[in-house]
Amino acid sequence: MTAEMIAPAWMHEQITAEQYDSWPEEQCAGIEVVDGMVVVSPSASKRHNRLARILANALDDAGRPEWNADTDFDVRLQDVPLTNRRPDVVVYRADTIDVTPTRPEHVLLVVEVVSPGSETTDRVVKVDQYAKAGIAFYWRVEQAPTGVPLVYTYVLDPATRVYRDGDVFTGVVKVSAPFPVKIDLGSV
Repeated sequence: MTAEMIAPAWMHEQITAEQYDSWPEEQCAGIEVVDGMVVVSPSASKRHNRLARILANALDDAGRPEWNADTDFDVRLQDVPLTNRRPDVVVYRADTIDVTPTRPEHVLLVVEVVSPGSETTDRVVKVDQYAKAGIAFYWRVEQAPTGVPLVYTYVLDPATRVYRDGDVFTGVVKVSAPFPVKIDLGSV
């Protein structure tokens, strides 16, 4: 059995931004591109999706009218080599809703909900990539065995392009930056 029989060629070759931009949306859904190579992630659990939706809805309400919060779209961190990430929640400038691709300068906050299999990527790799891209805030949501999520917040130091630790929240997220928001995650 050859690699081509298991997966299409585009999953084994470095791709450019131009190639990726020519693909249909269905082909791009569920994948990320890191240093030009396609990374396929397993489907998220219902709990994972629910946490992302609760966070996106609360952040969307808090950010109006200047900021939108959404799920399931690419953020283009760099063109060469191509790196597209698909954070679980993205808070972006409302006036860029029709701008494609979404770039780091359009984004205020990214949220990653950690799932089994994504621990290292969400705790280490993505943190570094988002910081180097200049995204001001990063939240990592851990799904604790108690059912009450833990939310770790990080704030970018623009001089070093490294995140510094912010607050850690259990169950209820209450922050004033990037804008005042209180999110009750309870036992999701």
